[in-house]
Amino acid sequence: MSETLDVVEPATEAVLAQIPRAGAEEADAAVARAKAAFPAWRAVAPADRARLLHRLADALAEHHEELSVLEARNAGKPIADARGEIGMVVDTFRYYAAAPERLLGDTIPVPGGLGFTVREPLGVVALITPWNFPLTIAAWKLAPALAAGNTVVLKPAELTPLTAIEFERIALEAGLPEGVVNVVAGPGRECGRRLVEHPDVAKVAFTGSTEVGRSIAAAAAGTIKRVTLELGGKSANIVFADADLERAAAVAPLAVFGNAGQDCCARSRILVESSALDRFMDALEESVGALRVGDPLAEGTQMGPLISAGQRETVASFVNGDAPVAIRGEAPEGPGFWFAPTVLCPVSNDDRAAREEIFGPVAVVIPFRDEAEAVALANDSIYGLSGSIWTRDGAKALRVARSLESGVLSINSNTSVRVSTPFGGFKQSGYGRELGPHATDAYTEVKTIYYATDSQ
Repeated sequence: MSETLDVVEPATEAVLAQIPRAGAEEADAAVARAKAAFPAWRAVAPADRARLLHRLADALAEHHEELSVLEARNAGKPIADARGEIGMVVDTFRYYAAAPERLLGDTIPVPGGLGFTVREPLGVVALITPWNFPLTIAAWKLAPALAAGNTVVLKPAELTPLTAIEFERIALEAGLPEGVVNVVAGPGRECGRRLVEHPDVAKVAFTGSTEVGRSIAAAAAGTIKRVTLELGGKSANIVFADADLERAAAVAPLAVFGNAGQDCCARSRILVESSALDRFMDALEESVGALRVGDPLAEGTQMGPLISAGQRETVASFVNGDAPVAIRGEAPEGPGFWFAPTVLCPVSNDDRAAREEIFGPVAVVIPFRDEAEAVALANDSIYGLSGSIWTRDGAKALRVARSLESGVLSINSNTSVRVSTPFGGFKQSGYGRELGPHATDAYTEVKTIYYATDSQ
């Protein structure tokens, strides 16, 4: 291959690595390797496949620090966050290492015999992952797909491919057979599209923008592929007047500005009951001002740079002009794709900054009058991925949670994701669920078998 990709470090704007640039030809070769490896991998006894996945988790744990540093440098994320994310990668593989022996079917009494079901792997699965949580989101797909007996082709985002490439090496080191895990790093319009359209790919699991998700769903229809999509978000952080306002304001910044706001779960619409708006904004200004923005490798950094110059331009377009900037934090000067954490207030839910996914460190504050208006504003979005509810009234919290059109919600908390619970969205935030005990179901087909037992 003659072409290469320059992988840029967002905090310095310097080239961090050069890697081979995969296109359609390399995608075809990876699918061929995965197809060739599939019969032997699906035939591995469940207990043996479980042992291999445990061994892979152990190997990832041994490489924890080097993967964390690589992720921090490549994605521009604080080293503490990167360590936590790689820790979740290890936990994800440990969780799904138990799955091969728990892919259970059903027995169904029917006239004249017995019906029973078995779950079987799909075959070759293409995993297309984003640049904001590179190895973490890859693991959410890799672990259940492999546990179910599939072989995989992983296409990481071309901006952040380095930990995926290391993962392939570690998987071989841990004893997974050649061809079971294949990584191809290249542009989505070439490499990714070929995987989506390839007749030997049985399923595509994609995380990324809603716009790209639409195109993947359309392209996959040509071969009736199974598809799961985890797409955009514009999550609401609803703060009622009876909440612990100091606590809600203290943690609200990282609910938006964590990972420099490049998070589909970002609670970027902060809905505040009008009677508490002034108190909340005073506390929010203090917590935004205390946010530590800087070198991703420095201990104590809470927010790093954006991923690219293009992303910085996109984010800036929401703040330029007459945007109602109420709070603006600090950001370094000089090299790096820095953007200061910013809060816009007051904002109407009809404003562009409240409708579109900014994917950067910009939050909007929208006042509301009462519970009914809070629910209506939160649901008035094409997205429905995540969100939070802050109140001391337990009954109200549950009423609102049941009324919100969102896949994952937190009450008096801003955390959305756990290995053991399902994750996914409503509406144009996608379909299908990752993580939790049922994620392996999305990587299997149900086969029904009838056994005649009558005497004829």
